[in-house]
Amino acid sequence: MSSVHLKTIEQRLLWLSHWMIHNANHIRPKVDGIKVGGHQASSASMVSIMTALYFSVLRPEDRVAVKPHASPVFHAMHYLMGTQTREKMEAFRGYGGVQSYPSRTKDTDDADFSTGSVGLGVGITALASIVQDFIKAKEWGADTRLGRMVALVGDAEMDEGNVYEVLQEGWKNDLRNTWWIIDYNRQSLDGIVREGLFERIDRIFDAFGWDVVKIKYGILQRAAFDEPGGEKLRSWIDACPNAEYAALTYMGGEVWRKRLMDDLGDQGDVTALLDKRSDAELADLMENLGGNCVQTMAETFAAIDHDRPTCFLAYTIKGWGTPIAGHKDNHGGLMTRAQMADWQKHMAVPEGQEWDPFAAVDDEAGLKSFLAEVPFFGKGTRRHSDEKLPVPGIAFSTDREISTQAAFGKILDELSKGQSDLAARIMTTSPDVTGTTGLGAFVNRRKLFARQAQRDAFIEHRIPSTAKWNFAPEGQHVELGIAEMNLFLLLGAAGLAHSLWGKRIIPIGTVYDPFVHRGLDALNYACYQDARFMIVGTPSGVTLAPEGGAHQSIGTPLTGMAQDGLASFEPAFADELAVIMEWAFDYLQRDGGSDPDERTWLRDETGGSVYLRLTTKPLEQPGKRVDDDFRQGAIDGAYWLRKPGPNCEIVIAYQGAVANEAIEAAGRLAETHRDIGVLAVTSADRLNAGWTAAQRSRARGNRQATCHVEKLLFGLPGHCKVLTVLDGHPATLSWLGAVAGHRTIPLGVEHFGQTGTIADLYAHFGINRDAIVEEARKALPTGPEIAQSMGAAIRV
Repeated sequence: MSSVHLKTIEQRLLWLSHWMIHNANHIRPKVDGIKVGGHQASSASMVSIMTALYFSVLRPEDRVAVKPHASPVFHAMHYLMGTQTREKMEAFRGYGGVQSYPSRTKDTDDADFSTGSVGLGVGITALASIVQDFIKAKEWGADTRLGRMVALVGDAEMDEGNVYEVLQEGWKNDLRNTWWIIDYNRQSLDGIVREGLFERIDRIFDAFGWDVVKIKYGILQRAAFDEPGGEKLRSWIDACPNAEYAALTYMGGEVWRKRLMDDLGDQGDVTALLDKRSDAELADLMENLGGNCVQTMAETFAAIDHDRPTCFLAYTIKGWGTPIAGHKDNHGGLMTRAQMADWQKHMAVPEGQEWDPFAAVDDEAGLKSFLAEVPFFGKGTRRHSDEKLPVPGIAFSTDREISTQAAFGKILDELSKGQSDLAARIMTTSPDVTGTTGLGAFVNRRKLFARQAQRDAFIEHRIPSTAKWNFAPEGQHVELGIAEMNLFLLLGAAGLAHSLWGKRIIPIGTVYDPFVHRGLDALNYACYQDARFMIVGTPSGVTLAPEGGAHQSIGTPLTGMAQDGLASFEPAFADELAVIMEWAFDYLQRDGGSDPDERTWLRDETGGSVYLRLTTKPLEQPGKRVDDDFRQGAIDGAYWLRKPGPNCEIVIAYQGAVANEAIEAAGRLAETHRDIGVLAVTSADRLNAGWTAAQRSRARGNRQATCHVEKLLFGLPGHCKVLTVLDGHPATLSWLGAVAGHRTIPLGVEHFGQTGTIADLYAHFGINRDAIVEEARKALPTGPEIAQSMGAAIRV
């Protein structure tokens, strides 16, 4: 009886998903006349797979990344289950409606992973499975119920390189409990998939230890193959090129019959097999591929009784069951009004009942009874939470001279020595640069994670080494290969642990700063899902002088400013870093409202992820500082290292490693000019975000709205100049002059670096003390200009 209900659900989801798209494109009033879209054909090819998966095999602890273009089926499924509203369905792809692609943060139905940028939803499921194992192996996570991490994959997504990077990482980490279900409709946006492609992909999966299950024939086809002549029909299907099969599908049963009769009809048993079926029945038979047969898919899923990673290759028809099935333009195509009207009759949906979840259902009571017992939906919304972890005090480094990267390593080392709950929940990770990004001490104390303990041969043979590579289930470092996309996908999965498994993790990832951009798509993807993690880009800038331009970052400070969901910092001193990290460990765990703090106009109670841009350049430290202005200013984004006087002529605003250059330049300028100010910027990102938010609030009538950077700069005289400098793109700080209308001289790095000493490169790019002094003196008034200015002031 369940197979009957599954078939009914399949047809309901097919109708509701397509009607929702049709409504958005052909019925809902258009303001701008632009096509709304919605991928009817891509939804149709997935409907049997999703029906079988969600309504027959999944459990509440399983997690699914839905193929982006199957979003309408996902929403229709929740609408059928009563967990999505008609109002949001009618507003599909409109403001406030269900999203174009499943979204954890924008949709109200129960999306496990956001999808959209193809390939990333595929990869995150494997890395989420590794995170799940990480949690399960710990004392604090031992009660976690293991679930399958499932990706519903468009076959064109297999072109994405990050998918193959994840396969390799999975093999290295003994991946399990992962299913990838490939919708093999053999049609992409621009054309038909090449013949024989999956035979090669199959070998790749096999090489990395995956089971591959090919689901090519549906129940109708398998029955026909058992008839006389059936093997000949099967051989014909196997030999038919993808493009030809798609074209014949679009043309329908009469054309199928002619082609098969032309190719096979002179053989009596095949002729009999065809003659016993009407044109419609023959079309149903030829379109009954495995992935379009809900019964076949359910049986295939139910037969898996192990936890090995499994790839299901489900053959499907793109647009299956609709008038646009098989057409090569159907990816972005839509049924016309006339096609929809005919199809509505075919689907037996009465006019006026298009939105009725149970329209055309013969046994409504039986179906509702079946739906009430579906395990996956049995526990309601599957969003978990976990208590916030108390943040221990972070001590300042007492070194007289230290780099921020070294200070970061010391902070983590001190945490690793303690027994705090926060330290126990830290997961560190790095793409093969663990030792060179400051994580070594933490890893030596807290070990590397592996499901099975592995010994370090160097320790066993008593060979001296600074790295103790002990792999164990209790280990807290996940070592990755050199693939930054995997780094950010792992941080994204771990940063959702409190919601996915009810077990909070504090993920900390490190990477050479320029290579943040190698994983930028996955970083954006992680932030879009509101994952919580700390990413440390180090070493950074041309300050990494001997490494050359390939390892020197320029635009990452701007990335930190532009990336939503990521608070970006670039501290210069160890005490700043300590204050920021203590705040950050709490910020990662916040889940408050989005109202801004009227002190800074930042939405800090919302929480988010944190990006630290650090360096290997040792700086002389300023000594112990405990005043509130410094501590709060370091968090808010800036503080006065040297407060300007009432007649200040120039302010030097610096961020990061050039602190000593800026401070020394200010000292030299103070010999000839009065009231020089030095502004220590720790976060251009937070300063800028507060400034734009305060301006919006004033525009809406709140004239008292004043942000942190405005409070710092509003007291400066109008003639004061602002000189900004950092080891990064000058646009990071050049906007500061607009805050209160001061002329600004921006210094920074705009071109690729080269090898050399730090002094060489700072001089080359004009960010050293000499360049700062020279640019400042050009901007400062001369003696006669000062006298003229003072005289004008006296006359006034």
